[in-house]
Amino acid sequence: MNPPTQPPRPPTMKYIRWFMDIGANDVGLVGGKNASLGEMYRELGTQGVRVPNGFAVTAQAYRHVLDQADAWTRLHQALSGLDCRDVDDLARRAALAREIVYGAALPDDLVAEISTAYAWLQDEYGPVATFAIRSSATAEDLPTASFAGQHETFLNIAGEAKVLDAVRRCFASLFKDRAISYRVDNGFDHFKVFQSVGVMKMVRCDRAASGVIFTLDTESGFRDAVLITGAYGLGENVVQGTVDPDEFYVFKPTLRLGHRSVLRRKLGGKEIRMVYSHSAGRETTRNVPTPRADQSRFCIDDAEVLTLADAAVRIEEHYSARAGQPTPMDIEWGKDGVDGLLYILQARPETVVSQRPTGQVDEYRLTGAGRPLVSGRAVGGRVATGRARVITDVAQLGQFRPGEVLVADTTMPDWGTVMKSAAAVVTNRGGRTCHAAIVARELGIPAVVGCDDATTTLRTGDEVTVSCADGAVGRVYAGALAFTRTSTDLTTLARPHTQLMVNVGNPDVAFQTAMLPTDGVGLARMEFIVAEHIKAHPMALVHPERIDDPAARAAIATLTQGFDRPADFFVRQLAEGVGMIAAAFYPKPVIVRMSDFKTNEYASLLGGRWFEPHEENPMIGFRGASRYAHPAYAEGFALECAAMKRVREDMGLTNVKLMIPFCRRVQEAELVLQTMAAHGLERGVNGLEVYVMCEIPNNVIQIDAFSAPFDGFSIGSNDLTQLVLGVDRDSELVAFDFDERDPGVKTMLRMAVDGAHRNARHVGICGQAPSDYPEMAEYLVEIGIDSISVTPDTLLAVTRLVLQVEQRLGRSPRAHASRLEVTP
Repeated sequence: MNPPTQPPRPPTMKYIRWFMDIGANDVGLVGGKNASLGEMYRELGTQGVRVPNGFAVTAQAYRHVLDQADAWTRLHQALSGLDCRDVDDLARRAALAREIVYGAALPDDLVAEISTAYAWLQDEYGPVATFAIRSSATAEDLPTASFAGQHETFLNIAGEAKVLDAVRRCFASLFKDRAISYRVDNGFDHFKVFQSVGVMKMVRCDRAASGVIFTLDTESGFRDAVLITGAYGLGENVVQGTVDPDEFYVFKPTLRLGHRSVLRRKLGGKEIRMVYSHSAGRETTRNVPTPRADQSRFCIDDAEVLTLADAAVRIEEHYSARAGQPTPMDIEWGKDGVDGLLYILQARPETVVSQRPTGQVDEYRLTGAGRPLVSGRAVGGRVATGRARVITDVAQLGQFRPGEVLVADTTMPDWGTVMKSAAAVVTNRGGRTCHAAIVARELGIPAVVGCDDATTTLRTGDEVTVSCADGAVGRVYAGALAFTRTSTDLTTLARPHTQLMVNVGNPDVAFQTAMLPTDGVGLARMEFIVAEHIKAHPMALVHPERIDDPAARAAIATLTQGFDRPADFFVRQLAEGVGMIAAAFYPKPVIVRMSDFKTNEYASLLGGRWFEPHEENPMIGFRGASRYAHPAYAEGFALECAAMKRVREDMGLTNVKLMIPFCRRVQEAELVLQTMAAHGLERGVNGLEVYVMCEIPNNVIQIDAFSAPFDGFSIGSNDLTQLVLGVDRDSELVAFDFDERDPGVKTMLRMAVDGAHRNARHVGICGQAPSDYPEMAEYLVEIGIDSISVTPDTLLAVTRLVLQVEQRLGRSPRAHASRLEVTP
């Protein structure tokens, strides 16, 4: 954002304050929203944060209006004895209070000042400019209470008479039902909260796009990411959850280092867009269908995403410096379809996720099995059960009972009284920054949003389980399923001398997993990203013309729509998946294993059967290192290398180490490394380390030779066990003989650890053995392995076990988690 040109000095008045004259210390005078706008306009405008100019009608003016109308006594009478639990009585009393305030005429001196200020602002932006009239209460946008959406805003207003009327309506909206209820819930006195009103240039988002930014991840609380959501048209659809928005992540540490790269993108549906509609002499809004071509592309480009991220980081840094502590922010943005510029429309401290206690991890896990009914985006990371209550009309809200699961197309701000007694929330529409998601986080209940068909699939009275415990996808199951909740205070947990890492495949859970006390990622599985987020065989994307099935070719065309080449889709998706994992644990090491599908697994991918041979025993066939330089897969491996090069160089995530799986011979290792170097991934350049999986007996027998081309070893106990014992672990007939605890396997493990140390190489284990068998974790510590990488659900238990073993062996722990970085 380029710094705006400062307008000439406007006149000074009694009841008006210009944005250039107010700041964060003026909440009592102009309310939280106006104070924040003024703070950014005044302090950050020269740093490239573009805020529309405007002025505030002060809280003093609000009091002046009610004083002149002698309205205070009538307002006290209207609200005396109010019980917000009686929804009908609340509605009657709130309507009466609004009538009293709106009926209070604006005094002549105030009218004159507003008219003068409006004329001045109109001169700045031109005669065809329109304006936004926004409420700003004096208890609004505080660090612990946001008041977001409680009061009225009027958009695209033109003409002095309409501006004056909108100011009166904003004053009256201090007594909206939801605002009254919110004040009661948060302990605010109705008569000690006053209303200010902001009048500012209207940003024509209706002709472009708008959305919300959080300077932390809204699910995990991960602080180093900027989350940007956006859709076409006015921002109300994003906030209310009427549309599924686009999502973008930007990683702050590497952004600060100059890496101009979007970490991850998710294309939203954006089926409708909100625009203005002139009807019966009034400016209203309506939703219109979004053209299919616009739905299939992002609402803003990468350069605009990074511009917004820059602004968000500057805003967060500014408010954090003011507060003397990290202050994550909740920011509204808009793109003006007339001038093409990006504007910041509001910024407030984030008041839900950032307020969670640090150092404590709550883990929810389903232990019962059930039939999934609907799925959508997970909000909250929790599990809850209850009877469903399907709400298709606001009149049905009175039927809702505490402890039920609220099921609706979407939720609205005035549903707060009902939502706070719900066990969970499920909606057809919405993204992770919609109203239902925000309120659910604030209430500490799970929500599954954007399910499409929740209100038609779920039935009132049915017992259901709402689970958000499995990453980005939330599910609603039939019946009340059993689940567990485990709470761990990380500040009391010491860190063992042996490095403890985690195995991660799913990028959607990376931020949450990184909250655990780890030393990084011992195994990032590329296969999960390919299977779940790419879905197609890499060679099918390089050569779709070789596929002779029209349906398969059409599926690939749909999957890769918007890309110049289908192969570009593979590179971006793989880079973004690995990038999310690497960013979550940055700057700790993340060991990414290059692809290790077997031929039968590759063949199951979209288009795969045209590129894979049939093998009787894929376990010991065409897999791992043998594929990378082979003509049948060399072009696919080139795509993998291009993705990893993007992660390390474009994204700046140099904590990524690469690992070669199933490397049978030293000569094969040398050929693979030459191939990688030819693709821009040369060992030692830009700090790149390359490890090898130690999972074939020959890797152990020739460990001195394998130490020369590689920087370290990671023992794959699954494959090593099957090859030592001669057991095909895919065969049910001999599966009973597969046991990592066999003395021969343990001897191989000891030989690997001793050999790696003899060659001054790091050696860890990423196989399943230490996750499944405590005695194996104990044995690995005893033989002095450098690191153990386990599944996230076993990490804390393995940590406690390793500490006990090390204490018995006389090894001191490194530190307590309270003195370490619990969250990156």
